[in-house]
Amino acid sequence: MPVFDYGTTTIEWVFQAEPGLKRHYITVERGRPVLLRGKPIHEDQQRQLIRQRARWIRERLKEVNQPRKETFVTGSRVLYRGKTWYCEVQPAPELSKPMISFRNSRFFIQSPEGNSLSRSALKTALDAFYRIKAKEKLMPRVRHWQRETGLQAVSVGLFKFKGRWASCSDENILEFHPRCMKLAPSVLDYVIVHELCHTVEKNHNPAFWNLVEKHYPDWQRCHGEIERLGVEV
Repeated sequence: MPVFDYGTTTIEWVFQAEPGLKRHYITVERGRPVLLRGKPIHEDQQRQLIRQRARWIRERLKEVNQPRKETFVTGSRVLYRGKTWYCEVQPAPELSKPMISFRNSRFFIQSPEGNSLSRSALKTALDAFYRIKAKEKLMPRVRHWQRETGLQAVSVGLFKFKGRWASCSDENILEFHPRCMKLAPSVLDYVIVHELCHTVEKNHNPAFWNLVEKHYPDWQRCHGEIERLGVEV
């Protein structure tokens, strides 16, 4: 695996060839080598791209690899709709599983574990919360963008992908990960338009990106946010 030393930080990366991409993208995830994607290039050219983004990569590595607290308590924050919100954990010993609600710009988490909540229990509860909100907020936006663009999906559903936000099948069936509710509304709209454009162009070729540009001119900023979050669309 190639490496690049930036000060005291050693950056390991893997390259994933995707000839259809117009430019190269860098993804940083917890516990994994840096992922560089794009049209095939030699290792020296890859190294140059890593060198150019080395400072950003170093900061992202620090951020994603911070030690995680074992429990979730009042004052912790949860990402929703592009912002992190204050959480209040309330003891609820009568419950068999935690319940999450969002109101008045904060999360309320009723915990059967008392004044704290294990990370695994929190994840399960958040998955359920995001799924409910996706049905409530994401699905209407898909219908809106189908009307706006004239691009039509055969059907739309939710699916827990590994390593991506959404997909469009060969049969033009769209599926979105419930965690799309973490995204800011403008970025969520971009993800929706991105997948709708795949109903016409299946690959990330110039025609595809031209179609995205036509229907969502702000796509590059939003795509950059997707890249920053470390999960590809």
